Amino acid sequence: MTRAPRTQRYCAHCGNRLSSHNAQKFCHPCDLAFREQLAHPPQVPAGFWQTDQMRDALSTWHIGRVIYAYRLHPHHGRVLPQELIASWLGLTQAQLSRIEKGPAPEHLSRLTQWAQALRIPAELLWFKLRLADEDEATASDHHDGDAGLRLARWLLAGGRGTPPAASHTGDLGQIALALDDAYRYFDGSVVEFFRDQLARCKADDGQRGPTGALPLMLALLGAITRHSKDVRPDIRRSLLTVGADGAEFAGWLYRDLYDPVTATFLYDRAMEWAQAAGSLPMQGYVLLKKSQMAYESKDAAAVLGLAQAAEQGPWQLPARVRAEVVQQEALGLAMIGESAIAVEQYLGEASELLTRTHPDDDQLFGTYFNEGTLQLRSATCFTEAGKPQRAVEMFGTVLAGNGLSRRDSGFFSARQANALALSGEPDEAASLATTAVKVARETRSERTMNVIIEVLRVLEPWRNRASVRALHEVLAPAR
Repeated sequence: MTRAPRTQRYCAHCGNRLSSHNAQKFCHPCDLAFREQLAHPPQVPAGFWQTDQMRDALSTWHIGRVIYAYRLHPHHGRVLPQELIASWLGLTQAQLSRIEKGPAPEHLSRLTQWAQALRIPAELLWFKLRLADEDEATASDHHDGDAGLRLARWLLAGGRGTPPAASHTGDLGQIALALDDAYRYFDGSVVEFFRDQLARCKADDGQRGPTGALPLMLALLGAITRHSKDVRPDIRRSLLTVGADGAEFAGWLYRDLYDPVTATFLYDRAMEWAQAAGSLPMQGYVLLKKSQMAYESKDAAAVLGLAQAAEQGPWQLPARVRAEVVQQEALGLAMIGESAIAVEQYLGEASELLTRTHPDDDQLFGTYFNEGTLQLRSATCFTEAGKPQRAVEMFGTVLAGNGLSRRDSGFFSARQANALALSGEPDEAASLATTAVKVARETRSERTMNVIIEVLRVLEPWRNRASVRALHEVLAPAR
């Protein structure tokens, strides 16, 4: 009996044979090139908006339906995934899914942001877009986050139009020239501008959460992606060094939004750019961050293995980063069941490394990992090592100092609540978790909300207590 020949499939773009394991319509190189081209919203012809499907969607006055029609438009050659569109709009895939399927959003500033990101013509919208000169006339009335949005839109537009009149560093005229002709005008001052804006995004994150920092951060990464191939070789390395730092930070933002797929993509991009820039320490740092992300999925082997890889790699990490790596190893050891004594030995080594830090070592990685951060991370290690009472005390000592950002205070309060629940203190745990819910919603930290859900699981035996019921009620609208 002869076997029927297998039907050969070919890439819909380049015509090359598709692997039998590839169930998609496109080969991997074409799919990768497509995603690279769409690191930011594409320019589309005027007729794009005049198809029946687009006009019907716009007539509903529902931005979610407009985005859905945009994703399915035949001009793209394929359906654009929600993850891609969400990255342009500073959202997670889950948030975009709710926008597409839920009631019509009505918040004018967000409608404006999304419409401008997708370049929807103003005359087709059911709301009025603020003009550039209006923005300048009322700049003093704007929140600094709005200034970041205006700068992000200007960068996404390739520096065309009136530069934003918001607070910034650097000569935007020079930046505009560089965005138009990277080889001639992209110089060290432009790289320094990008570095300053990255620092601005990091400062915004702690107080406003990831959605406040993402629009400008993604605009910066888009500009680096577009122009890194065109700049002079001597500029390219320094630009990719900033890009690696930015991609790592953007990965962290998506971790806080609990979008591990996008975070992993960005960490991989950070690693790629660090390798191209010859930045060995950044490669070890990205491995550390991947280890920390593995803890969020409770993958003990990955937590320990990636931390050990960060420590043993062919790079010389600054003492502050080495301290963070050793602390992460302690966490991995606690997760696989090593004794609290062994865990404490590693934490002691991390503390000793912190005493060796040198100011010059902090230029790339900053100074955020300090004694307070180590104590908070150590408290998490002791929670995993079966010593939640000790963890409660350590969390409390740092939180009482009021030295944390708004988002971080909510996150570590949630972890303290978890330690309290594990210590058999349901009322205190529920009360603290209830406070953390408010902060998590204000800063849009999905990572904090996930810790609070874990607190609820631990509090299940006390579900009938008034404090625990109150926590359930506070969470009910979100669920």
